[in-house]
Amino acid sequence: MERKEFRDLVSPERAHEAVGSLELSPGTERVSLADASGRVLAERIDARIDVPGFDRASLDGYAVRARDTFDADEASPAELDLCGTVHAGETPDVAVDPGDCVAVSTGSVLPPGADAVVMVEETEERGSTVAVRTRVAPGEAVMFAGTDVAAGDRALGPGTRLTSREVGLLSALGADTVPVHAKPRVAIVSTGDELVRPGKELDPARGEIHDVNSYSVAAGVEEAGGEAVLYPHVGDDYEEMEHLLREAAADCDLVLSSGSTSASAVDVIYRVVDDGGDLLLHGVAIKPGKPMLVGRLDDAAYVGLPGYPVSALTIFRTFVAPAIRRAAGLPDPQTATVSGRMAVRERYAEGRLRLMPVGLVDPGSDDREGPDDLLVYPVDKGSGATTSLVEADGVVEMPADVEYLDRGETVEVALFSPDLRPPTLLLAGEDDPALSRLLDQVTRPRHLPVGSREGLRRLRKGAIDAAVVAGPTDQATPSTPVAEWDREWGLAVTEGSEIEALSDLVDRDIRFVNRTTASGLRTSLDDAMGELAVKRGVDRHELEARVAGYDAGVRAHESPVRAVVCGDADAGLGLRATAERLGLPFQSLGTQTVRVLAAPARAQKPGVRALTDAVAGGAAFADLTGYPASSANDETR
Repeated sequence: MERKEFRDLVSPERAHEAVGSLELSPGTERVSLADASGRVLAERIDARIDVPGFDRASLDGYAVRARDTFDADEASPAELDLCGTVHAGETPDVAVDPGDCVAVSTGSVLPPGADAVVMVEETEERGSTVAVRTRVAPGEAVMFAGTDVAAGDRALGPGTRLTSREVGLLSALGADTVPVHAKPRVAIVSTGDELVRPGKELDPARGEIHDVNSYSVAAGVEEAGGEAVLYPHVGDDYEEMEHLLREAAADCDLVLSSGSTSASAVDVIYRVVDDGGDLLLHGVAIKPGKPMLVGRLDDAAYVGLPGYPVSALTIFRTFVAPAIRRAAGLPDPQTATVSGRMAVRERYAEGRLRLMPVGLVDPGSDDREGPDDLLVYPVDKGSGATTSLVEADGVVEMPADVEYLDRGETVEVALFSPDLRPPTLLLAGEDDPALSRLLDQVTRPRHLPVGSREGLRRLRKGAIDAAVVAGPTDQATPSTPVAEWDREWGLAVTEGSEIEALSDLVDRDIRFVNRTTASGLRTSLDDAMGELAVKRGVDRHELEARVAGYDAGVRAHESPVRAVVCGDADAGLGLRATAERLGLPFQSLGTQTVRVLAAPARAQKPGVRALTDAVAGGAAFADLTGYPASSANDETR
């Protein structure tokens, strides 16, 4: 056989380009939740239900009306009538009236009438009464419906790798299957007459060796997120090799061979690819691993690895594994422990070791103090909230004798996954359906839907890249406006309710569901109520007191509208887009501007710029009712 010399050796950069030009993506598929761990979401998952779906007690004790405890203390406890018991998993058959209490256990449904729970250690049961020795505030020791995650929330975004934390959240949401990137099928073919499968006897006299590459490369494929398919090893016969490679190409997305790639007269695999496919390169200026092949064979991508195991694994890890990870939607791996600076001061004085879930954010070059400097922020929402871990990147240990971590203090973060990357964009503030669409166009974003007011507070502390705020805002917060859009807000109402204006809430007996005071929608509603009060010549709070449910607010933007859908309310504060999607009539109260305000030092971060570009592109608003198409044309207006 004629000897064929190497073609010109290409640079490693060119080899990366050649492998990157190969089409490996196998598309998407749906898998059961039991098989979802380690897979990568192909689409955004929005919450369809509230979690928890009911107001529940967070500890063992007594459900009370908080106002009945306002004067209670050790010297003069409040005496409340014990009128029943509710265990976890039971439907309450008793209500809490003024002066009453109900015994509850952790996780039980909060009985009607109660708005707080007193821990059992602060009480003393005296026959048919309970002495309460401390005052509690409304909402104390209660996890309200939707506190963990609320219907309509952007629960998980495309590109999220599913670990036990995300699977736990999906379980809580009731998902039984999820859309994921399909694993690229990778054929593993080792070549050489001298190879013998492990477990078989060797004949050293014939120069036989065990087939190492098939198993080591297959393990690397699985680690990179692919599905390895082992084929029988093949000798240095042209026809036999051509048949096996074409069989593998017909069944897999990528064919990986090892051996038979050098310029030896008996190494013929490059001839098979050159004759029957498209050979992109043969030989890379790298050691070890010079005899590398890249090409296409029929409908499959092809990479030929050197025969020596060290060379084969070097080439695989350097060039092929990243391509498999990209096709599977996986990020490149990184170290399991990183250091960073605390973004905020975190107090702790309970005298126990604390494993604090934290998130990481790259503050950008203007804020960096070192080449590996990251900001670390706590994301602990309580032991009952699955989203605490989903929103976290790792854990910081706070020893028992540490009372606080100061802002700027260096800490070590133990990552949940060694290949985890911090978000390119960290937002906090208002929730918004258009924002969910916009974030789909940003790589590795993270949004904390904590309301406009809390978003501004975190922006002032320097803990986030940008705040998302709606309606009137605190202009004193140092910030750089980077994007904005308009949305129509008002009241979602029941069919035939004849609710036509804000005055109807005040003048009629209407059950109303509001947003929390942290929400920009609530701020706009309060302002509108103030304008109505001025017209009537009365105090705003007098009008608000006439509206059943005005003072009690829910966290998420869809929750009031869903309460109307379920028949639990006659009207709910919300957006036209939400009302239309859920099939409810809508009474507009105006147009509200949503602004993205970046920390001045981070306004040029790639993640911030990507969001700005997505807003300017306008695609997220194209078919979203209540979002004027022209509202996002200018980046900052």
